[in-house]
Amino acid sequence: LELLHERAYIVRSYRKGPDGLVLRGAVRDQKPPGLYVPVDPDPLTMHHMIVDLHIAVPSLEIETVDVKLETHPHAECPRIEENYQALVGLSIARGFINKVRQLFGGPRGCTHTTALLQAMAPVAIQSMWSFRMQAAESAGNPTPFGSPEARAQSIAANLNTCHVWAEDGELLTRIQDGAPMEQPVWMRTRLEKLGIDPETYQRA
Repeated sequence: LELLHERAYIVRSYRKGPDGLVLRGAVRDQKPPGLYVPVDPDPLTMHHMIVDLHIAVPSLEIETVDVKLETHPHAECPRIEENYQALVGLSIARGFINKVRQLFGGPRGCTHTTALLQAMAPVAIQSMWSFRMQAAESAGNPTPFGSPEARAQSIAANLNTCHVWAEDGELLTRIQDGAPMEQPVWMRTRLEKLGIDPETYQRA
């Protein structure tokens, strides 16, 4: 196969104190070496957009937005950066992706920046498991998912988000019947690789 185009998304999430989350996302489009300039030995970057979102926890409301079009095809492209300030005040939880399409779809935004925002939203949700774990450890509670409140939060955050978390599915039924939160397959696999029994493992 002959490579024609590569698009890469990178999204990182950071905890900022007890009630803040920072998301940094980047999208980059590249053409393979020599495709446009035969003597060029390096990939050619066509698009490189970076978005920083500061998000309040637990509301997941966007507090500040910074959009930078680092590499772009037209001189006019960066003029759209300021439009993304319309994100301030929105929740990055459910409904965010539809709102992004409404605000920035088509001629109302930058195609690549808007696609990046849609890739960033699920990362914020995924980050909340780790956020709660770190916050609990800072408060001296190494088992943040064992309380009834934590179980209720986990159910609410995941309900009907996929077939496994369907409201009438087997997993939710087990949890509602009092079964412990299921240890993820990836965690069991890693523990076994480390020679640790997943059944007896307790986070120190």
